[in-house]
Amino acid sequence: MKKRKIVIGITGASGHIYAKHLLDTLAIHSNEFDEIAVIFTETGKKVFDYETGENIIEKYTHLTIYDNNNFFVSFASGSSDFDTLIVIPCSMGTLARIANGYANDLISRTADVMLKERRKLIVVTRETPLNLIHIQNMEKITLAGAIVCPASPSFYSKPQTITDIVKTVTERVLQLAQIDDENSRWSLGVSR
Repeated sequence: MKKRKIVIGITGASGHIYAKHLLDTLAIHSNEFDEIAVIFTETGKKVFDYETGENIIEKYTHLTIYDNNNFFVSFASGSSDFDTLIVIPCSMGTLARIANGYANDLISRTADVMLKERRKLIVVTRETPLNLIHIQNMEKITLAGAIVCPASPSFYSKPQTITDIVKTVTERVLQLAQIDDENSRWSLGVSR
């Protein structure tokens, strides 16, 4: 059976605890993928280190990390077989570039490829409050086929810790990406 190839884009928005938990969960399931590619914006790498206290390069040695200015990678082209891009957290600047087709870095170019090839694009926005431009950009990418999944935790499962709260978002993202995590409250139906 063919394994999947996915891309995770991590921008400079606050909320890197979501990205960290998603990467930790994907690490558990790494044998189910041919490749898990990760792209950081320059600010994203700094914010990840600052908010999580972990060095991304040292922690996630099983992931392939790409420079956000490198357009010479397979998933920058529609001919690649990468099927999903998850941008987590997604800054409003990255959202604006995606919504307006301004593919000036690898994350926005990969998003452009996912949209034009009718593949899965999930953006986990992390901003509040929203202005009209943010809302219109969310509308644009939704109409183009993307999924906007705001980092809005749920409380159906009565989370007890910050990690429990974070999991309510990342488990939803995994479900949207059709990545089966048997430990997920969503897949077990507990949080409904």
